[in-house]
This record gives sequence, C-alpha cells and structure tokens, in this order.
Amino acid sequence: MKFNAFVYVSLKSGYSDPEGDATAEALRGLGYSVEKVRASKTYQVTFEAGDKALADALIDEMCRRLLTNPTKDDYRYELSEA
Repeated sequence: MKFNAFVYVSLKSGYSDPEGDATAEALRGLGYSVEKVRASKTYQVTFEAGDKALADALIDEMCRRLLTNPTKDDYRYELSEA
C-alpha cells in the first residue's frame, strides 16, 4: 500500500528562532502588528508499507532518525493512504 505523510517540524519552546525573528521584524517593517513568528518545516513523504500500523511506525522512525533533531525539534505528522 502507498501512504502519504505530512510531517510538521518546529523548534521546541526555549530555542532561539532567527528565521522567525527576522520574519517578524520584516512584517513589522511592512506595517503589520506582529508579536512573534516561529518558523517551521513541512515535509511531504510518499512511501510504501504493508498496512497503516507499519506506515505509522515507519514515518515515526523517519522523523526520529533523519527529519528532526530530537534535542531541539518537536514534530507531528498526518498519515493517509495515497
């Protein structure tokens, strides 16, 4: 079976976010009343797995092994059949 996963990666609370800070400053420069911006990444992963339980285990493993840094990143994902 083919599965699609959207993986959302963001910095854990307490970690500096230079990209988010620069974006917030740029938005303020454009006249928007922005308090804070936090940058995040989204990955779309299409892959094969025997069933949904295995697909869930595989995408979680992909997140832990490559797509995130467990020290500084939080992540969540949405998984569906393709």
